Amino acid sequence: MYVYQEINGKVRDAVICLTDREREGEQIDRALLKNVLDIFVEIGMGKMDCYENDFEAAMLHDTAAYYSRKASNWILEDSCPDYMIKAEDCLRKEKDRVSHYLHSSSEQKLLEKVQHELLSVYANQLLEKEQSGCHALLRDDKVDDLSRMYRLFSRIPRGLDPVSQIFKQHVTAEGTTLVKQAEDAASNKKAEKRDIVGLQEQVFVRKVIELHDKYLAYVNDCFMNHTLFHKALKEAFEVFCNKGVGGSSSAELLATFCDNILKKGGSEKLSDEAIEETLENVVKLLAYISDKDLFAEFYRKKLARRLLFDKSANDDHERSILTKLKQQCGGQFTSKMEGMVTDLTLARENQASFEEYMANNPHAGPGIDLTVTVLTTGFWPSYKSFDLNLPAEMVKCVEVFREFYQTKTKHRKLTWIYSLGTCNIIGKFEPKTMELIVTTYQASALLLFNTSDKLSYSEIMNQLNLTDEDIVRLLHSLSCAKYKILNKVPNTKTISPTDYFEFNSMFTDKLRRIKIPLPPVDEKKKVIEDVDKDRRYAIDASIVRIMKSRKVLGYQQLVMECVEQLGRMFKPDFKVIKKRIEDLITRDYLERDKDNQNMFRYLA
Repeated sequence: MYVYQEINGKVRDAVICLTDREREGEQIDRALLKNVLDIFVEIGMGKMDCYENDFEAAMLHDTAAYYSRKASNWILEDSCPDYMIKAEDCLRKEKDRVSHYLHSSSEQKLLEKVQHELLSVYANQLLEKEQSGCHALLRDDKVDDLSRMYRLFSRIPRGLDPVSQIFKQHVTAEGTTLVKQAEDAASNKKAEKRDIVGLQEQVFVRKVIELHDKYLAYVNDCFMNHTLFHKALKEAFEVFCNKGVGGSSSAELLATFCDNILKKGGSEKLSDEAIEETLENVVKLLAYISDKDLFAEFYRKKLARRLLFDKSANDDHERSILTKLKQQCGGQFTSKMEGMVTDLTLARENQASFEEYMANNPHAGPGIDLTVTVLTTGFWPSYKSFDLNLPAEMVKCVEVFREFYQTKTKHRKLTWIYSLGTCNIIGKFEPKTMELIVTTYQASALLLFNTSDKLSYSEIMNQLNLTDEDIVRLLHSLSCAKYKILNKVPNTKTISPTDYFEFNSMFTDKLRRIKIPLPPVDEKKKVIEDVDKDRRYAIDASIVRIMKSRKVLGYQQLVMECVEQLGRMFKPDFKVIKKRIEDLITRDYLERDKDNQNMFRYLA
């Protein structure tokens, strides 16, 4: 033991010196070092005190000093990827050193020293290097370097926090650039045709999907599916996915994008697999959008048009996206849409039995081929139903169908939505006879000219019983647009209440069958109004639910719980919540506490 006391200091220094020489690349006798270090262990008689106090502490101190010197040079000379390669190499070699001659209990302490000097001390400098730091690696898609960065920084305490922050900033910046590009493109194209703007918006959504695919792959592969990076990706997408483009909210853009993929003749020609994959991606993006209820309403409007006008390309895809939406947002989100799809199947069966009824009662027939789609009011968007004065031929159709329907059920009331109807009518023009495909409104207007050569604006309006807004759209489509079935006096481009109209007997076209479009009413305003109304009901219901279970609650607490309950569908506005609370007080659902104005009680 005396000999040990005499020489352990010199031996320790010699071992440390040899270790440093090995670090510099020299070959040393590792077996000799192992034998020497085993003596430190054995002297302890089963305890590690001698090894730890007489050798390990000094070795760790020297290691820290050695790597501190190295790191201070490398951080100035090397790029971030080169520095990381060196750091990873050093850690591998130190681990190797432990397995060859140091005691296994030193491994963790040794690696922590090296990590501290090479990574912790210079973490920020390394990540923020101008041309080669984390931003640059993300910008230049350096996947291997990013994987190495993850491996290294996951070793040090909270080392991944700054990496995930930079990742979030980078993705946010890329997404915001896409929004700006789409905004610029939309404002440049505003002067041109509307459908080009639509195309720009399609391109924008497609680019956002590609961006998401790219960075989700980074999260899964480079960052090993770590929750910090999933959170960073989510927060980044929430920032720019809730910005609108060209006056349209992201909820509307997504709904339009889906419509374009699911309808016949959409601008994207995709295989079934590609459509499925795209729909999957759309639903992923929807997770980042705060106004999910607005998306649902726009989607429902567009779904209704696809189903009612036979524009849907494939029933399986329609059902598939509803399944995906249901998984993402819950059954309540899709119940109406699923009802619409089922409704249409029932409507086809209904039409088949109507045709059978007509075949069995030929005398009852209206003399016109008639197809009626019966829908369930609760599932479909609300449509204006006017008491349009139908031409006699059509009145007969309505009566025949009503008689048939009453044979099936006595308890249901039919409300006719003429604004969604279409008619094929024959126009006998002097050059040739043609078939015109028009809406029920247009057909009703044209049939007036069977009995009159010339009609004024007010006569048409009175005979049809429509509003000014509808009459203007209607007459414009027939006298000022591409197909001038009616001649207008005076011959101007706009409709005014003093105009007269007459049948254009000289009308012709190279086709024998033409469709005369009626410009659609911009439904955006109505959708937003409907959603606002539904939100008021949802907030009322939420407040009552909370108060019913809590009985007494402070204002702040009530607002926070309400926001939390409704947050899955939309972000409620605090001012609106306050208004709804006041409204519920006037309707005797709640009352204010007499002593504390910010305290509310539930009134059973």
